[in-house]
Amino acid sequence: MTGRPVTTAVGAREVPEPRTHVWRALAVLEPYCAVCDVSYVMEQSGAVGPGVGTNFVCAPGRLDGRPPSAGAPRGEIVAWEPARLVATRLVLTPETWTTRIELSDTASGGTHVAMTVTHEPTSGGRVVRRLQRGALRRLVQRTVDAELEKVPAHVARLADQA
Repeated sequence: MTGRPVTTAVGAREVPEPRTHVWRALAVLEPYCAVCDVSYVMEQSGAVGPGVGTNFVCAPGRLDGRPPSAGAPRGEIVAWEPARLVATRLVLTPETWTTRIELSDTASGGTHVAMTVTHEPTSGGRVVRRLQRGALRRLVQRTVDAELEKVPAHVARLADQA
């Protein structure tokens, strides 16, 4: 963080599937996610599999082997505890979005999914940010709510692939 004001929203939901299944559905980036209609291109490193420091490019739609556009958002995994926690930072030109997903078991054998999304502006003056604060707070909360709403679809997509 750069010391600029940030906007954070949180939310949670439960799903009946076990945590390891939900982890695979939410934390493992695949080349294309049909639920979000987004393609991910992982940058190769010496590491085996994803983890803290893994970089990726995020592009809307299906790339089908084409490279993402030059201005596509770049991301990095900033926290990684398999089957428990993943956090990513996505850098766009005027802003940085950080998403943190924490998974825990429910008493019934399902999974509690907690999500925190943080928005940090990287441009614009103090007056502009102050004028946008309320709208931005609503946008970040809507983002959390929309992402949590997609969790069952992500889990179902993984089950369909099995």
